[in-house]
This record gives sequence, C-alpha cells and structure tokens, in this order.
Amino acid sequence: MYNPELYLHILFGTIMTIVAFAVTWSMRRFVQIMDEPNHRSSHTKAIPRAGGVSIVITFFIGLTATALMGELGSIERPVLYGFIFSALLISLISLVDDISEQTATFKAFTHMIAVVVVLYFGIVLDELSSPFGDIPLGWVGYAISFFWIIGLTNAYNFMDGLDGLAGGVAVIASLFFMIITFHEGSSFVYIISYSLLAGALGFMFLNYPPAKIILGDVGAAFLGFAFAVLAIIAARYDESKTSFLVMPLLMFNFIYDTSFTFIRRLLKGEKVTEAHRTHLYQLLNRSGYSHLEVVLTQYCMVFLQGLGAIWLINIPGNERMLVFVPFVIFQAMYTYAVFRRVKKTGVDF
Repeated sequence: MYNPELYLHILFGTIMTIVAFAVTWSMRRFVQIMDEPNHRSSHTKAIPRAGGVSIVITFFIGLTATALMGELGSIERPVLYGFIFSALLISLISLVDDISEQTATFKAFTHMIAVVVVLYFGIVLDELSSPFGDIPLGWVGYAISFFWIIGLTNAYNFMDGLDGLAGGVAVIASLFFMIITFHEGSSFVYIISYSLLAGALGFMFLNYPPAKIILGDVGAAFLGFAFAVLAIIAARYDESKTSFLVMPLLMFNFIYDTSFTFIRRLLKGEKVTEAHRTHLYQLLNRSGYSHLEVVLTQYCMVFLQGLGAIWLINIPGNERMLVFVPFVIFQAMYTYAVFRRVKKTGVDF
C-alpha cells in the first residue's frame, strides 16, 4: 500500500546517511584529529578520531526537521529546548576533549553540568514499572534520572574500545528503538531514532574493522547521552509513552560490562578513574579473539536484547522487569566464559 509519508521518511533517512558518510570522510581526510595509541588503545598506530561529529550533525538535522515539519507530537517546547541545549553542550565538551585531551575530573564535571540542564528543563522520570506495579518516583526521579544519564553516557564511552563496536551497537539499538516507538505511535522519538540510525550507519562505512576513523568522545559520549535522554522523553513526554525499560534492555550488555568492571576494579582497590583494558570485551579480544569476532558477539547480544525489548512492550507493565532475568543469566555465563578463557591464555588483568 502506497504511503507517501513513509517514503518521505525513508528518503530523508537515506539523505542523512549520505551526509553522515560525507562528514565522516571529510573528518578523516581533512580535519584529522589524531588518536595516538596508548596502553588502553586497541590500535598500534595513530588514527583519526572525532568521526562521531557526523552523528551529532544528523541528530541536529533530525531535530530541526522535526520542529519545522511540526512532528513534535506531544513534546512541549521546554523539553525540546532542553534536549537541544544539553545535546549541544555534551557534544561541544566532548569535541574539546578529542582535540585536547582533558582530565577525568573535567569530563565528569562538564557531563554533570549537561545533565543538570536536562533536569532543569523537566526531562525527569516520574514513575517506574515493577513487579509490584507502577512506582511514583517524586523527587527521587531527579536522582534516578541524573545517575541514569551520567551512567549511560560514561558506559557508552568506556565501551568504545574496538573498531566498529560502539558505532555498530548504535545502529542496532536505534533501529530497534525506532521500530518500537513507531509501533507505539511516536512521531518525535521515532524521527530522532532514525536520525541517530542514519548518522551511525553513515559513520560505520569508515569504522568497520579495520577502522579508518574512530568515534572519539564526541561520538561515544554523545550517543550514550542521547540514548539516555531519549528514553526519558519517550516514556514521559512522547505520545508513544514507550516504557523506560526498553532502553536499559537495549543497552544491557554495555551497562552490565561497565558496571561489572567498575565493581571488580573497585573491590581490587584499583583507581577506577584511570584508563585500562580490562572490560570483558577487551579481555576477550586480548585473549586471542579478533576485533571482528568480539564485535560480532556484541552485535548478537544487542540484537537479542532488541527482540527482548519487543517482547517487553507486549506484556503487562508490572511484569516487564522480569524480561531482564534471562539476559542477566546470559551475561553471568558470558562473564564466566571470558574469565575461563583469560585464565587459560594467561592474560594479565
């Protein structure tokens, strides 16, 4: 059945993908903000970074087009402005870090400022589904929203350590979020989702192993931030009222790996703010598996989590958290397999 609006969206998404590829190519060819290898790097020679600028650009193209075409749906102007200002702030902060590497303290402080902007404009969770019913959050929603956004922003940044990993996960996660929010009746979140999808896809043409350019903080931190804020907007303000739990499930492998590694290093008395190569995916790579093998494993995880997210929205709200159970079990088995492999190969961590 002919649907002119659908064809328009497909055309718009295709154009943004081409724009993203062109920007990524230009960043590699002309700008060349170089990433010098260090003890945390997975590459052995300098490679251009800040390719994530292409994703930031398609995101803002999508936002602008959404506003001009009147596709905001139930999104209030303060929410839109808060999303714009905070996204612009996080992308500029991250670009500065890519150009002249900043301290962990500087990044943490500036990330917190961006999140405070989000909260100031009212982009805050007001309730959560649980096996015991919907739980009103009240002022606690501000604390949960703060740590959720800060957490996913940094988790995404920490997981950007192999060619094609963070960019490919963005493609799969945004594709599933686009499908789910469209099914739930969204216009705004749906368009922003496929804007992120187009940007990540255009970038991936030059990032797939072996990468010719990498995301940089401007891509990785921005993606984590954008996904985190978009999840709150979809749950509270978008007409779709998409369950907030969808995004944590889509990002569960990133959240688990980051949380597990942080806790393990903290218990070992290590300085958790220092760069390292002991995330589960890094240990798997260092134990002998190639970039491509590890990345494809992560892609499969996200794809399964996407199917789980579709399952989640089709069951009663008070049972939705139970969908996480099989994924927790899977990640525990994965962790055991990684450490068994590490022990067998004698990798130091």
